[in-house]
Amino acid sequence: MIIEDESLAQDVIKSHLEKTERFKLTGTYRNALEARAALEREEVDLIFLDIQLPGMTGLNFLRSLVNPPLVVFTTAFPQYAVESYEFNVIDYLLKPISYERFSKTIEKIMDGKIFQPSVQELRSFPRDHIFIKSSSKFFRLRFADIIYIQGMKDYLKIYTGDHTIVTHQTMGEMENMLPADQFLRVHKSYIVALSHIKSVYGNSIEMGKVLLPIGSNYKERMMNFIAGRSSS
Repeated sequence: MIIEDESLAQDVIKSHLEKTERFKLTGTYRNALEARAALEREEVDLIFLDIQLPGMTGLNFLRSLVNPPLVVFTTAFPQYAVESYEFNVIDYLLKPISYERFSKTIEKIMDGKIFQPSVQELRSFPRDHIFIKSSSKFFRLRFADIIYIQGMKDYLKIYTGDHTIVTHQTMGEMENMLPADQFLRVHKSYIVALSHIKSVYGNSIEMGKVLLPIGSNYKERMMNFIAGRSSS
C-alpha cells in the first residue's frame, strides 16, 4: 500500500515497485482516513507511508494502528528520522527517491524474509542469521543460537539459550528459511538444531534439558542423519 498525497511521489514509488518482483500493489491513498478504511477491508504486508499527510500525519496514523504492518517512511523532511524509529520502521526514504536507494530498502525487506524466497534462492548465498518479526519488532536471530522451534497452529515459538521468540509463521515457512544442513524437522510440531542434539533414543530426542518427540513420519529422516554422522 502507498499512502502519499503527492501525485509525482506516488508515480515514482509505483514505477520502482513495477521493477521489483514479489510485490503486488493493493492500493494508493492520499490520506490516512482512506488508508484506514482500506486496511479494514484487506490484509496488507507493507506500507510506503508519507509523513506529511492532510488531516493526520503519517506518524499519528501509525500510532493509531493496533497491529500495523511493516512500514517504510517516505518524506522530504529528514528531521523526522529519529522520531520515526520509535515505530521500528523498515526504512526512511528521503524524496526524491532514487531506484538505487529504493532497491536497498527492498533488499533489507527480503533479507528479513518478509516475503518468502524460494528454497533455491535461500540456499544460493551464505548467511548465518535471519530476521524474525515478533510483535512490532524485528529480531536478528543467529542460526547458532536456535535450539529448537515449536509449531502452534499459525504461530511458532523459537527457543534459544537466552529467550523465546513468538512469531506468526507456519512450520513449512520456517523450515524453508533454515539451512538444511543445520536444522531437521523431527515432528509435525518441532524443528531441531542439529548442533544442539544431546542424544536420540526410541522415539525421543534430547535437546539440552528438554525431551522432544520424534514423529513416525520423520523417524526415517532422523535415522538417516544419525547414520551419516555416526562412526563405526
